[in-house]
Amino acid sequence: MSKIVIFGTGDIAQLAHYYFTTDSPYEVVAFTVDKAFLTQDSFCGLPVIGFEEVTSRYPPTEHSMFVALSYAKLNQIRKQKFEAAIEVGYELCSYISSRATALNGNAFGRNCFILEDNTIQPFAKIGDNVTLWSGNHIGHHSTINDHTFISSHVVVSGGVTIGESCFIGVNSTLRDHVNVGNFCVLGAGTILLSDAAEYGVYSTPETERSRVPSNRLRNI
Repeated sequence: MSKIVIFGTGDIAQLAHYYFTTDSPYEVVAFTVDKAFLTQDSFCGLPVIGFEEVTSRYPPTEHSMFVALSYAKLNQIRKQKFEAAIEVGYELCSYISSRATALNGNAFGRNCFILEDNTIQPFAKIGDNVTLWSGNHIGHHSTINDHTFISSHVVVSGGVTIGESCFIGVNSTLRDHVNVGNFCVLGAGTILLSDAAEYGVYSTPETERSRVPSNRLRNI
């Protein structure tokens, strides 16, 4: 089995360890974080070491790396660690769930995290360092560019282009052939029917609480 080191010790790193261990040809052998954030010696039963020392303990000639970080600071921290791992010589591996329906000819970049129940139609392209949480639909001929994070149950229709370092919230719907500019944020439940400008923030109002309390509802 190919050996990998996971960057991170948070919830996403724990999930990455689970998915790689149970559903991939990779063996996770260690975790790493920047030395300034090193607060524990082990995680998931494996050693945690400072990133500054990782190449000497787990050389890139024998190990790959996966950067398991969230969309914090609009994906820029994950992007920085992705680039740092490449700079010191690591190959960045991707996880593609065996329970995803990927019909795009394996057109995935490096360090992708594609979870279960994603449907990726033919001719769709997924760039580097992209996260697709569970249950999304990525339509035919769509392109998801580098360092973007798509939450669960998002519908990306055919021919859509999503720019670099975007965040797409749960249950969002993107109409066919729209373009989403770089660094866009689409909040939960957003319905996008036209192009989204670079650095745009799009959100829908939160559902208001009814004036009638639940103990006065007659039909429930």
